Amino acid sequence: MDEHEFLAERFEAHRDHLRAVAYRMLGSLTDAEDAVQEAWLRLARVDSGEVANLGGWLTTVVSRVCLDMLRSRKVRREEPLDTHVPDPIVAVDPAEEAVLADSVGLALLVVLETLTPAERLSFVLHDMFGVPFDEIAPIVQRSTANATQLASRARRRVRGAALPDAELPAQREVIDAFLAASRAGDFDALVAVLDPDVTLRVDFGAGGPSKLLRGAETVAGQALLFSRGASSVRHVVINGAAGVVPMPGGRPSAIFCPTVRGGRIVEINILADPERLARLELPPLED
Repeated sequence: MDEHEFLAERFEAHRDHLRAVAYRMLGSLTDAEDAVQEAWLRLARVDSGEVANLGGWLTTVVSRVCLDMLRSRKVRREEPLDTHVPDPIVAVDPAEEAVLADSVGLALLVVLETLTPAERLSFVLHDMFGVPFDEIAPIVQRSTANATQLASRARRRVRGAALPDAELPAQREVIDAFLAASRAGDFDALVAVLDPDVTLRVDFGAGGPSKLLRGAETVAGQALLFSRGASSVRHVVINGAAGVVPMPGGRPSAIFCPTVRGGRIVEINILADPERLARLELPPLED
């Protein structure tokens, strides 16, 4: 094995971890892969023999790449953040869930989107991966005390993220009740399965105006939005929680990501952007 192959092998041993970091930072599978690839390119340009802790070095590099990408995104993004749905990770079976989605609910990623780049990086590295603040500080170009404050501010925001009930079958029962009520056009049944303060977020991308709605009656009033695809859906696991993919004509038209807590739906995130759906690597969804 030559030196390049040996280096590539060492890098591959860290790839899953680096993808996990980048996905939590960016909420985009494509951008996460780009950040990991950039880390590999940078590693190939240095003398790896001088890198004492390769895992730590790569994590720092990926973090800096992600920070630059987040800052660039803040400048160029046109759509309001409150209607942007991060890339979901879809699996047919919980055992197939990609390691980078472990314990990262889509509702949490939505909240992370509202943080500043430095807050997001500080929170993700410290609270999700246990990186000490004295190592985070140079990445965000702040003091250790300031990096600690950034993570603390982020933690207060993230505390409000909706956490789903633990059991997938219980989640699916609530989702099925919602879909049945949608098909039937039963407004009262829809309201009954929704939390009074439910939030609906629909990201159509460039395909149409995105939606942000709050309140059970307002969301229930959008029943037609769901009933079109409710007759043919595939139950899936989305970032570790129950969800469905509407399949009109046998093709996925959206990814429906509800958050069920206390037996009611407290948040619904729907990715209906045709361009992003086409880019996602969905598992085979045929029955």
